[in-house]
Amino acid sequence: MTKSKTFYSKISYGLLAILFLVFYGSIIPIFLTDGISINIISLFVMVSLVYGFIVYLFFNTTYTITPQYLIIKCGFIRYKPIPIKNITSIAKSSNVISSPAASFDRIEIRYGKFDEIILSPKNKSEFAAYLKQLNPKIENRIEN
Repeated sequence: MTKSKTFYSKISYGLLAILFLVFYGSIIPIFLTDGISINIISLFVMVSLVYGFIVYLFFNTTYTITPQYLIIKCGFIRYKPIPIKNITSIAKSSNVISSPAASFDRIEIRYGKFDEIILSPKNKSEFAAYLKQLNPKIENRIEN
């Protein structure tokens, strides 16, 4: 019997840097024109809390494969488990839609009739091979 295995999301530090610039870049002009005030400090604290939450999600995104399910967890957010028997294909993806993927190096998993999810496991090949071991009918298009 196959045991559960957890894969961590690959993290794009470039994406984190872009988010940092977007979040904190908006505060700099305000600071330069208005100086330090209680409003600027409050804004900085609020932006820092939101950015900290995003960083938490980035570093705590996991994909656990059990004998029956793919379980996706992004921080404390849990997605509906995907039955491995329903997965039809795994392929590389350049789709940038919001998803439980902390990197631009992504894969697309199709399951059911029309469902899909975008993920970014650190080791895509091992991840796909492990799923295919549990469901040989999965079309693995990672290596193409």
